[in-house]
Formats: sequence, C-alpha cells, structure tokens
Amino acid sequence: MSKVSKVDQRVKEYLEEAGYEKWARCHSPVNRGRIMTSNIAECINGYLVEARKLPILGFLKEVRILFAAWNCKNNEIASYTNTTLGRRFKEILTHNGVKSLRMTVKPAESYLYCVYDSGWRYIVDIERGTCNCGRYQIDEIPCPYGIAVLKSKNMDVKDYGRYCSE
Repeated sequence: MSKVSKVDQRVKEYLEEAGYEKWARCHSPVNRGRIMTSNIAECINGYLVEARKLPILGFLKEVRILFAAWNCKNNEIASYTNTTLGRRFKEILTHNGVKSLRMTVKPAESYLYCVYDSGWRYIVDIERGTCNCGRYQIDEIPCPYGIAVLKSKNMDVKDYGRYCSE
C-alpha cells in the first residue's frame, strides 16, 4: 500500500474503503487459487461489437457461431492434453518438490506433521490440507512442506488432493 500511496493517495484511500477482501487475494472469502479472474461478459461483448448492429435473429446466429467456435477450439486443445495441470502449475509443483528434498519431517499426530527447513518449523495437516505457511490455502497447489510430508509417507503428490477435499 505504501507504493500505491506514493503514486496516488486517493487510490490508496479508495482501496482501503472498498475493503481488502474485494481486491486482495489473501483476504478474499472465496478461494480463487492462482486463477486470474475476469468478467466473461466483457470478453463476449468485445467479440460481439459488430454483431450488435444486426437484427436479433442475426445477432443470435453470431452468438451461436461464436460459442460453437470456442467450444470446438477448446475441445481440440483438451483432446491433446494428457495432464490435469497446466505447464505453469507443473513448474510450480516441480519447484516445490525440489525444495522439499532438503526438509526434515517429524510426525506430531496421525495427520499432523512438523517440517523443519533452515531453522524454520512448519506445521502441515494433511487431513485438512493446510500448512501454516498458507500457500496451499491460497493457491491449492501443495507447498514444499506438504510435499515433504507426502514423500516421508511414500505417498504421491496426487494423493494430496484426496485429503484436501474434506
């Protein structure tokens, strides 16, 4: 917020008045993960600027053609996809897996673990899918500490989602 106030104090005041939960991901009551949210209506409106000049039947035909084209394109892309994760998320997961290699895991309870990394202690609850680092709760991608726990139990990272869905 200090950077925002340097640019324009009014913007800072406006954002604070609006409430952090409306624009800051970490304060959001809805878990959006790392997904960039956008208004799909704005996207559709952008494509249909010229079609709005047509009579209603012509407009609806253009809408149908647009959605059919999008559906066809997305189905084609999906047919070549052999993983449930996008490239960026795979990279994050791989990076977290590498970081987890240097950590020490000690069980505290049946689903509760202490993970030690460079003098820091993190608490991972694989039953609830939480870590006190807060990354999984925000991104829904297993953090390095969660991965360290799973590796210590000889579990695959894909099994992590099973515990987190409760």
